[in-house]
Amino acid sequence: MLADTLSETLQHLENAAKDAHRPAPALLAVSKLQPAASIAALARAGQRAFGENYVQEAQGKIGELAGMGLEWHLIGHLQSNKADIAARLFDWVQTVDRHKLIGALSRYRPADRAALNVLIQVNIDDEASKHGCDPDEIPALAEAIVAAPQLRLRGLMAIPAPHPDPAARSAAFGRMKTLQDALAEQHPGIDTLSMGMSGDFAEAIAHGATMVRIGTALFGARPA
Repeated sequence: MLADTLSETLQHLENAAKDAHRPAPALLAVSKLQPAASIAALARAGQRAFGENYVQEAQGKIGELAGMGLEWHLIGHLQSNKADIAARLFDWVQTVDRHKLIGALSRYRPADRAALNVLIQVNIDDEASKHGCDPDEIPALAEAIVAAPQLRLRGLMAIPAPHPDPAARSAAFGRMKTLQDALAEQHPGIDTLSMGMSGDFAEAIAHGATMVRIGTALFGARPA
């Protein structure tokens, strides 16, 4: 069943990319609250990149599935007191939004591991309930990440507000693409714009998303 949903999801992404005349984005399977067995089943079907929201929940699953060669992304808010664990566990942290995290992640990233891939999370709709930096904070955060040992700046991440108006959603994705392009002018290695989820990935792809985060469409409803 999971192999079927993976195949269908990849086809949907491919179709959306063709419609938008864009390259197909990378698929990040959001495995929050999913058991290790479901992640393993999706991995056996060919999926390699998985996104987790909580450091402690991810820790057990990453350990259990260590032999499968998976790529793990932290996509939930990172508390400073868990930066040491996150720096050792994950291959990517997509939610860097303040300077304090940069120093901690760099300090705790093991020297024998590849540099930790980092995305700056942007609060693109200025929502009080959402984490992420203001757009005008991006340049300073980017400079700090580039200067930090053991970190590699890859781009930007956002969770736009779920506006009922498609034009409003598209506008937020468009603003993110503009910010990404500006960042890439200053830092040519930038290659990742992580935005779009199960309900809005087509719009995100149309505005230049290179990675989409899909959970429900792959795994079904999350366990209670």
